[in-house]
Amino acid sequence: MNSPVAHQAPAARLPASRQPSLPGPSGARTVQAAFAFGLAALNLRIAVASLSPVLTEVEHDEHLSSFGGGALSTVPVVCFGAFAFLAPRLTRRFGPHHLLWYALLALTGGIVLRSVPGVLALFGGTLIAGAAIAVGNVLMPQLIKHDFAGRPGLMLACYSLALSGGAALAAGVVVPLESATGWGWRHVLALWAIPSFVAALAWLPELLVPDRRPPERQRQELEKQGGPDTAAPPLRALWRDRTAWAVTLYMGLQSLGYYAILSWLPTLLQDHGMSGSQAGWMLSFSSLPGMAASFAAPWLQQRLRPAFVTPLAAALLCATGFIGLLTSPVSGAYLWMTALGLGQGLAMGLALGYIVARSPDAHHTGRLSTMAQGTGYLIACLGPLGLGLLHSASGGWSLPVAMLLAVLVAQTVAAFGASRDRHVLAPS
Repeated sequence: MNSPVAHQAPAARLPASRQPSLPGPSGARTVQAAFAFGLAALNLRIAVASLSPVLTEVEHDEHLSSFGGGALSTVPVVCFGAFAFLAPRLTRRFGPHHLLWYALLALTGGIVLRSVPGVLALFGGTLIAGAAIAVGNVLMPQLIKHDFAGRPGLMLACYSLALSGGAALAAGVVVPLESATGWGWRHVLALWAIPSFVAALAWLPELLVPDRRPPERQRQELEKQGGPDTAAPPLRALWRDRTAWAVTLYMGLQSLGYYAILSWLPTLLQDHGMSGSQAGWMLSFSSLPGMAASFAAPWLQQRLRPAFVTPLAAALLCATGFIGLLTSPVSGAYLWMTALGLGQGLAMGLALGYIVARSPDAHHTGRLSTMAQGTGYLIACLGPLGLGLLHSASGGWSLPVAMLLAVLVAQTVAAFGASRDRHVLAPS
């Protein structure tokens, strides 16, 4: 059986001579391009993960209720969905490489603004950072298909690893930085503008590569050479495709669980008697096995058969962690966080891998990435907000965690379609 990434659907492509593609890195540029890509990916979760360990302090200082804290945690995820649909239009205008650079600069500005005193700046900066990350989320799978077509599995693994690593770093060091420096949460959160600005600087050489033209200019030149470029499918065509919906639902449901835990796990553990620094460490610790699992996900996706085994294992690991949080959240914390980290890391790596594997070329990858991450993150935003509402209504954590177990069932059903070795828009 052909690899899901390598398999092609000829009917959905133009001949190779008609494919307007950006030149991938070669020779000495390969390492530099991969390094810049990894730095950019590292910053796509830091702004979100750095907030949750100090969310209780933010609520106190800004006089936010549990609902307000949940809303603040939800803003980035809503942005991930809503602003993802702008990415195709912006990509046609600026090209993917220039657009990613603009997104990293906007992310830097949003992180700085978020640390300015006042609720308006807090929510406004969070919104800007979330919008910038949304654009980056859509672009990264497309850039893998464009720039690293010969090694998509490896780059997907590195991408997943960087996302998990950024979340682990941010969640683990925020509270210790507060203690070590004596600074408040505003100054500590503002520090995360530094790595995003460094990533923007590292990406600059990619803008100097010849032929980084916006796709609109490429299409105009192609029309002069003998016809319009029809390789990119309209986004509306994917709304009628079952495989596209399976990938979208899997992305959304696993993200719902991930961001719910990212937003509320430290608060849950603190409510059961754990210290703030230890609770933040547990969130960071869960990312360590998650990094290993997300890195291994593309390899497992291609080699384990039947393909449904891998997402099923991810769901069972997550269920183990959730049940542990219901029964003995503090005494068994390391065990539950290991299981939860492995399950969520594996699910995240699979969700990103399905976007690339179910697309025959970079044009389809861009459209599927828009649908899966745009719609998927709008589904995911129900996680942080929903857990906050259920916690406020019930006064405890049993009902919110039970909801996450129910979501796992739906996620497993979506995995049946997403794991099938089939491209979107392929003939039946």
